Amino acid sequence: MLSSSASRRTRSASREARSTARGSRSTTRGSRSTARAPRLVAGAALVAAAAFTLTACGGSNDADQPVAQVSASATSAAVSLDQPFAKPNLTLTDSDGKPFDLAKETAGKPTLLYFGYTHCPDVCPTTMSDIAEAKRSLPQAEQAEVRVVFVSTDPTRDTPQRLKAWLGAQDPSFIGLTGDFSTIQAAARSLGVAVEKPVKQKDGSYAVTHGAEVFAFSPKDGKAHFLYTSGVSVSDYEQGLKALVKGGVPS
Repeated sequence: MLSSSASRRTRSASREARSTARGSRSTTRGSRSTARAPRLVAGAALVAAAAFTLTACGGSNDADQPVAQVSASATSAAVSLDQPFAKPNLTLTDSDGKPFDLAKETAGKPTLLYFGYTHCPDVCPTTMSDIAEAKRSLPQAEQAEVRVVFVSTDPTRDTPQRLKAWLGAQDPSFIGLTGDFSTIQAAARSLGVAVEKPVKQKDGSYAVTHGAEVFAFSPKDGKAHFLYTSGVSVSDYEQGLKALVKGGVPS
């Protein structure tokens, strides 16, 4: 394992156009490092580790925020967290229209958590589809244990009904959450995920900025000991889920 102290901001800003207007586009921007520069190390996994954002609590001065301690290996796409994250204190409305307490409802379960939105043209549907395919590779008993939670960063448009239909096309067991944007943003920031309020453009399209990290919470202690950034493969998720259901970290 090779260690790196990283404090970078990656944002996945996606804009979808109206159906009769121009097509959707998605851009990913990286901000400058605001804390100690990471040590130079080898391996593609470490490049991914250095690229994602992990800030602490938002705010305008990123230099004052504590850095996240991460580790990566050249053989795994997973980014190990030297200081695991606790699940956010988050209660929202699920895709059945009922209150959902994240920590309570997923206690003792291997859980993947992602912040995104259903109108996303690329990263979000690809991520959910890959996770769904990876989950199907597990034995039925282990599939039943896994919880995949999708928290909307566009809650005004992502109603419970829309979340249910959109996620159901990927995997009916996936849990969609929507509600107050400020609550969602605070939960994302507690994990170092960049989320900004959707902005409606003059042409009617929306700009929605959100991080692309998938957090993996252990069934043993309810904490995230590793995560994935965007661009990992189905086989990477398969490896991660096989380790996660046993409370481990992929090697």
